[in-house]
Amino acid sequence: MRERDLANIWHPCSQMKDYETLPFIPIKSGKGAILTDFDDNNYLDAISSWWVNLFGHANAYINAKIKEQLETLEHVIFAGFTHESGIRLAERLVALTPEGLDKVFFADNGSSAIEIALKMSFQYYKNQGEVRDIFISLENSYHGETMGALAVGDVALYKEIYGEILIQTVQAKSPALVSEEEALSSMENLFKTYHDKVAAVVIEPLVQCAGSMAMYDASYITKLKKLCEKYGIFLIADEIAVGFGRTGTMFACQQADVTPDFLCLSKGITGGYLPLSCVMMSDAVYGAFYCDYGEGKSFLDSHSYTGNALACAAANATLDIFEDENIIEKNKRKIKELSIMIAPFKSLPNVKEVRQRGMIAAIELQGYKSEERVGLTIYQYALKHGVLLRPLGDVVYFMPPYIITDEQMQRMVDIAYQAITSLD
Repeated sequence: MRERDLANIWHPCSQMKDYETLPFIPIKSGKGAILTDFDDNNYLDAISSWWVNLFGHANAYINAKIKEQLETLEHVIFAGFTHESGIRLAERLVALTPEGLDKVFFADNGSSAIEIALKMSFQYYKNQGEVRDIFISLENSYHGETMGALAVGDVALYKEIYGEILIQTVQAKSPALVSEEEALSSMENLFKTYHDKVAAVVIEPLVQCAGSMAMYDASYITKLKKLCEKYGIFLIADEIAVGFGRTGTMFACQQADVTPDFLCLSKGITGGYLPLSCVMMSDAVYGAFYCDYGEGKSFLDSHSYTGNALACAAANATLDIFEDENIIEKNKRKIKELSIMIAPFKSLPNVKEVRQRGMIAAIELQGYKSEERVGLTIYQYALKHGVLLRPLGDVVYFMPPYIITDEQMQRMVDIAYQAITSLD
């Protein structure tokens, strides 16, 4: 399988030359929090397979609901047609998200959701005769890897090489890296400079995930929303990674008690089963595009698999589990347990900081040069001991599925601790 793979496949976020000395692992099956390879080695999936798998691999309930949907409708064009699975999902999302998000626009991945929110916010003003061609985001932010999403991000590793062909954006200081006061002052200064040219501000609420799991307080979001209202600028909340319970509440914005103008969701929405994303907005935004044919105000974004019936069925099943098993409340205990488990890292001399938001925890190391690839060393150590970790540079993080047991969670933390203490 490795030979066949290398003959034809170019893997994501990879330098393929690495696979000459670091062979990837063909996976035979998954069950719960465990992945199993063809040599029957087990790996604890401590990162939810890139942050998507909420309720375990091969979840019996989600499996059954997808099979049920498969018997009646797998997919249909979503322009001019609809289906029960998509309607029900939209109704539930409107009920679950902050008040005022009344409409749902479906797409098929997180980057596409960001693109849609950028285009909608730009076109909203253009439909009213204004051209606002600048977007503001935070330093250290990440919003995806399509061109618009890259443009509003600020992780050089992904963005820098494409700088000449990206749309115009500016970055404010991140409250995860400087004081809240300094971050807000930086944002307001940009508003004053560009306010009549800015369409929207884009943020990752509470956790800048690909930005080394940098974290900040909800109070920043509350104050930022007031600034946006003062200057008449849209707020786009990118909850693609932090939505659906990751930060301890169903949606991170709920901790700030704000309703963003656009809410982008993906990843955990289907429990890690199928690609799906959506952008949510108010009836007022929706109304700015409502017109007679020929007026030129329609929003013409489209994706072949928009509103895919199987993906919507998986998402509805995922929401069923949240409701029926009271997941947000149950996770409160796991969040406390995780906090206790990671406390010993604080005393290690090569650990700079230990931080946590809900079911996301991060251990930031210090004293290593980038060429040492310490994250790769930890990744390899953990794999040999049956745990899948994928550090972000010098930051080891945990983002496990919610069905992880206390014993599995302790093992996840113990192996990471051993990996870090073995570095020197």
